[in-house]
Amino acid sequence: MQLLKRILTAVVLIPLVLLLVLRAPIPLLAGVAALVAVLTIKELLTLGEAYGIRPLRLATQALVVLLFVALASNSGSNPLPATAMFIYGVGFAAAIAPFFFLICAMRSPDQRTALPSSLLSTFAFGYVALPLAFLVQLRAQSAGAFLVLYLLLLVWIGDISAFFVGRSIGRHLMSPRISPKKTWEGATASLLASVAVGVLLFKYALPISSALLRAHLIERRDGLFALEPTALGPIILLSVAINLAAQTGDLLESLIKRGAGAKDSGALLPGHGGMLDRIDALLFAVPVLWFYSAWHILQ
Repeated sequence: MQLLKRILTAVVLIPLVLLLVLRAPIPLLAGVAALVAVLTIKELLTLGEAYGIRPLRLATQALVVLLFVALASNSGSNPLPATAMFIYGVGFAAAIAPFFFLICAMRSPDQRTALPSSLLSTFAFGYVALPLAFLVQLRAQSAGAFLVLYLLLLVWIGDISAFFVGRSIGRHLMSPRISPKKTWEGATASLLASVAVGVLLFKYALPISSALLRAHLIERRDGLFALEPTALGPIILLSVAINLAAQTGDLLESLIKRGAGAKDSGALLPGHGGMLDRIDALLFAVPVLWFYSAWHILQ
């Protein structure tokens, strides 16, 4: 029954997510990303309460919303200044976040909770909000829709491969204290499947981009037309890096839940748990691809 719920939820959500990242204007995508960030951080702060930390809910959510409002306003058509301004903005936000949350924590009647509360909010901001901001800005870059499609397919296929291979032939546990169901067989299948998908996507990038353009799902600047042909060697290495980052993100979220004594981060998505359970791998994978793409733009 749990597996059926998982499949049905995926069948409903995947087309909606793909339509959103391929076709939605950047301000709308930023708004949806802000909503996802707020819901995810709400779950994370609730997990933090299990560690005995009093969360700064309103302050954390307010800074997250401000970040995405600023991001939506910096969605110009030229990717070079947009990417440069994003780097400055994210650097500034990351630098002031600890001080902002510590100032907000000064209102607490118990001064012993100020530092743990501000640290939890700073972690939540960096762990959830900033990677989702990277995702929105990646979509705004040249060939952004194709790159986000590549990222999502790698993460999803890797997760599906690990799940089914681990369930069927997994024998050697990867980290039984943190995630008792994860196996080396599943992790290997995830890596191989992600690399295969990455190679196929870039090998047939132009036909895929042309098909998406004819279906009016992307603009011309959002397909791989906007980039020079890329050798398969770097794509293989990039796909490996993204998959390893995604698997690490999955494990670290399990560590947080294990410490909090929770099986899932929430119950928002039937069969999948909470929002954090669904995007934990993506949060670690997005910065890897964003860095690769931004380096090509800024060099």
